[in-house]
Amino acid sequence: MKFSEDVVPLGDMKVNPGKIVRRADETGRPVLLTSHGRGVAVLQGLGAYEAAQEEREFMRAVVAGLADIEAGRVISLDEAVRSLGLE
Repeated sequence: MKFSEDVVPLGDMKVNPGKIVRRADETGRPVLLTSHGRGVAVLQGLGAYEAAQEEREFMRAVVAGLADIEAGRVISLDEAVRSLGLE
């Protein structure tokens, strides 16, 4: 974040929302909306949001997979191929 550019008072968002939305979309950086000097919300372009969401889902799957390995919930490659009908 570039605090000099990416922090916007909520009142500015009310006055010119299109400009602020465009900035978030064009820069790919989130915009922190403030009220009375405190952060109240984050505005993020849709593409950046979707990419971050996909990354979070991937990381959750990796963590779950590592937990399965640690707990011994594994099968061999041959078993996986057979169970998926890929023989």
